[in-house]
Amino acid sequence: MKSFTFERPDSVVAAAKAVADNTNAKFIAGGTNLLDLMKLEVETPTHLVDVNRLSLAAIDDTPEGGLRIGAMVRNSDLAADSRVRQHYGVLSRALLSGASGQLRNKATTAGNLLQRTRCYYFYDTSKPCNKREPGSGCAALEGFNRIHAILGASQDCIATHPSDMAVAMRVLDATVETVTPDGQTASIPIADLHRLPGNTPQIETTLQHGQIITAVTLPAPPKGVQIYRKVRDRASYAFALVSVAAIVDASDGKIGSARLAFGGVAHKPWREPQAEAMLAGQTANKALLDHAADAVLVGAKGYGENNFKIPLVRRALNAVLTAATQSA
Repeated sequence: MKSFTFERPDSVVAAAKAVADNTNAKFIAGGTNLLDLMKLEVETPTHLVDVNRLSLAAIDDTPEGGLRIGAMVRNSDLAADSRVRQHYGVLSRALLSGASGQLRNKATTAGNLLQRTRCYYFYDTSKPCNKREPGSGCAALEGFNRIHAILGASQDCIATHPSDMAVAMRVLDATVETVTPDGQTASIPIADLHRLPGNTPQIETTLQHGQIITAVTLPAPPKGVQIYRKVRDRASYAFALVSVAAIVDASDGKIGSARLAFGGVAHKPWREPQAEAMLAGQTANKALLDHAADAVLVGAKGYGENNFKIPLVRRALNAVLTAATQSA
């Protein structure tokens, strides 16, 4: 690990300014991802700005009937919150499916959203990686790419976003609150927070340097059955090969509305509005579910080792929608 300096500001604006004033500075909260990357010298910040003293660890009711989740709320606390368990079950289940208990006790809401890909080649500094070193190439394209993207990828990067929590927040239409170094606040729909790789995979979010996440707001609980299904190589402590977050309002086998978000398939939590529109107002049957899967998988492409993900998305979606309509 390379040497670095360290400070612990006592206000959000001071923290944002401390990072903005140093191009090689990073925020650190739980550090469950950043410290690993620093040990491997994938990340080499020269200055760390510790945000653990900031008062951002509350979960509050909003006047609109939703929840405002502070950026420093630990993943375990969020998953266990009675309001989250009762009204946002998809989020609680997604959180509990991620990492280990020890990591969830340390990891924060904002850090979870901003964690970096688990692509093997990104972590291996002896291999080319456009995300780690722009212009060097992508070893995953013709390498071992079992965990890699089938949707929204590019010839410069086929990495996936690793977060389970972000997939659930995507299906819930969460909003990310931020503060800039000059004290200005901004709200970013979570759909606009993460970027597809294109030819600049090193730029992963729409945040500017120094812009700090302060909270995530959930709208009022949506109507319907909430399901999070994660398919992975082992029962615990594994990232998703494919995950599906679903909120389905159905009655007597007829779908009133459906929201669907997918993890493990793209550089960001993936949502396909055409598939959701196709399901609304229809009676669930095999043909309908197959058509919805076709809509989700438009443009899907495997790279060899991960070809299995295309039929896996189809089967996972079918299982989730069948369970949702049968339990309604």
